[in-house]
Amino acid sequence: MTVIHFQNRELEADKDGFVQDFDAWNEELAQFLADAAGMGKLTPDHLKVLSFLRAYYRDNELAPPIRVLCRETGFSLKVIYRLFPAGPARGACKIAGLPKPTGCA
Repeated sequence: MTVIHFQNRELEADKDGFVQDFDAWNEELAQFLADAAGMGKLTPDHLKVLSFLRAYYRDNELAPPIRVLCRETGFSLKVIYRLFPAGPARGACKIAGLPKPTGCA
């Protein structure tokens, strides 16, 4: 485990930087993680994806399939990768405060 220092808190993260406490997430943490990934300012499009990921995970206890993510957000996979250059799993799920998806190398 590693520790992420954020707003006078210490958040546990796995070795790849995925925050372990789903409930610790907020938009400020998302921006902090995006800054650390070199992504710059999160836009409403980023937040739409992050919001969907969190809602889906809350309801299903797993990250959505890519097809569902694209269908429900209205963004093509190409747009998702433009928003999250590290990809939907390693990039978007990480910034959304989800655990590392299974099958994510």
